[in-house]
Amino acid sequence: MTDTDELVRRNADFVAAEFRTRPALTINPSGNMMVVGCVDPRVDPTRVLGLEPGEAAVIRNVGGRVTPATLRTMTMLGKVGAAHRDGRPSGDWNLVLLHHTDCGMTDLAAFPELLADYFEIPEADLAAKSVRDPYGSVRVDTDLVRREIRGPDFLVSGLVYDVSTGAVEVTVPPTPVPAG
Repeated sequence: MTDTDELVRRNADFVAAEFRTRPALTINPSGNMMVVGCVDPRVDPTRVLGLEPGEAAVIRNVGGRVTPATLRTMTMLGKVGAAHRDGRPSGDWNLVLLHHTDCGMTDLAAFPELLADYFEIPEADLAAKSVRDPYGSVRVDTDLVRREIRGPDFLVSGLVYDVSTGAVEVTVPPTPVPAG
């Protein structure tokens, strides 16, 4: 079992081996990137996608789904980023949605009232969320982002990670979000 004492020891190792030697990071991601992924411990977006510290903002939730709460979080993070414009690199902003195979979200299909509450929709609308299919769900969520978020130089893409092979498949290639 990993306990708090073990975490503090690991942190001391991190400080000694990595933190002191890495370049200073800014509050804005150096890669102009935000990744939304699942809380499943097999699918750490930074490891799966080979991201360096500070390269992307990462949001993790059940299923890596774009819910109203996720959209509110993204809006808040946008405000934080805007408050620190001087540290933002130029170029397109990339939102990457990362879903995965064998997701526990599929187990929640047996609890429609819970899922309806999670998505903040009526139970009758759950079929449109493609809860049992990560390829379908990442398409649903990229479409939702394209409808709900506006901005110039903003791309959204959808990836599916296969937990049995470790490979990522591009399901929705980087697509511009309509401006204003």
